[in-house]
Amino acid sequence: MEALWQRSPQTAAEVCEAVCAERGWSMPTVKTLLSRLVAKGAVDTEPDGRRFLYSPLLAREAYLGGESRRLVDRLFGGRAAPLFAFLAENEALSDEDIREIEDLLREMRQ
Repeated sequence: MEALWQRSPQTAAEVCEAVCAERGWSMPTVKTLLSRLVAKGAVDTEPDGRRFLYSPLLAREAYLGGESRRLVDRLFGGRAAPLFAFLAENEALSDEDIREIEDLLREMRQ
């Protein structure tokens, strides 16, 4: 999805060019994933000669919002505080991350 959000429409070959080397995927893997995303209604496909062009139907922000909520619900009982506690305890937050979170919390309180 990131490849399609960055630029679309794209062919399967163009998506593979963007992600295959980094993820160790092959062209059949990309085509399977794109087919599944089309079936789920997340990606649109349009014929272009003998190939297809793929475009996202979901905005990145909408997708991240839904996935974030599902993650918090599934792993942290619907509460964000335990997620941040877990990240802090496991040293997954940099000093910069902590500053950004503090700034965000200050903005939310105003």
